[in-house]
Amino acid sequence: MSGFSLDAAAAQRFDVNLSILFTELPLLERPAAAAAAGFGAVELWWPWTDSPTPERSVLDALRQAIEDAGVQLRGLNFYAGQLPGPDRGALSLPGRESERFRANIDVAADFAQSLGCTALNALYGNRVDGVAPAEQDELALENLVLAARAADRVGAVLLIETLNEPESPRYPLVTAPASIAVVDKVNEATGLGNAKFLLDLYHLSMNGEDLPSVIERYAAKTGHVQIADNPGRGAPGTGSLPLEELLGLLRKQGYEGWVGLEYKPGDRPSTEAFEWLPHEARAAR
Repeated sequence: MSGFSLDAAAAQRFDVNLSILFTELPLLERPAAAAAAGFGAVELWWPWTDSPTPERSVLDALRQAIEDAGVQLRGLNFYAGQLPGPDRGALSLPGRESERFRANIDVAADFAQSLGCTALNALYGNRVDGVAPAEQDELALENLVLAARAADRVGAVLLIETLNEPESPRYPLVTAPASIAVVDKVNEATGLGNAKFLLDLYHLSMNGEDLPSVIERYAAKTGHVQIADNPGRGAPGTGSLPLEELLGLLRKQGYEGWVGLEYKPGDRPSTEAFEWLPHEARAAR
């Protein structure tokens, strides 16, 4: 497996997504496993797919596990339904799921604040049969405004993510411009300016986008970056994406934020899926 040069890796700040890596372990054991692998920062999808408002004891247990491991929580998703699974988000879904998203907003924001997390990701949601796209988009904007205000209250940015059409054919934000348009609408509605683009190089590459062009156009509006190689959504070096080059271009365009490792470890323990990354480059900075 090819890897990053030490100089290139050291120029980045990497965190590990504990919802796709270390999933062979129970949730509360994953922060310590990431720390044992040399990482100082982690991110998470909303861990409780059936509960946007878990009991305080459940939240406290995860908070304690993260604190005991000595890692930083750098990113957290709002409630997004069954993820991984058939869902892609909840905030644009009329009825029960939208209500669950709204109930989760302050719970997720307060949990993020308690751990110093400054990035909250709001996944849009699939199109629904029998509901006009414009109706879903209106609901989405209402909920994103609420989420942006809650994020601002706790000193966080609100992230809007592009997914890929082959894997998420009913998700409406499958181009970078589509997500940027939502970012701009939320910022216009709130006046806060804290809505940002989540630039996921795997999803964008699956959509066939010109990645250097996307970076050059939207780096200034990017609040977080995630990577996986393509094809396969594996570790860097398992596919054909020039990830070192692309992250270098992001730096040249002024991006100084975190890069989330959101890839599948393959048929091996997650601890063996990081040989591409020099150990010296894994600590939080």
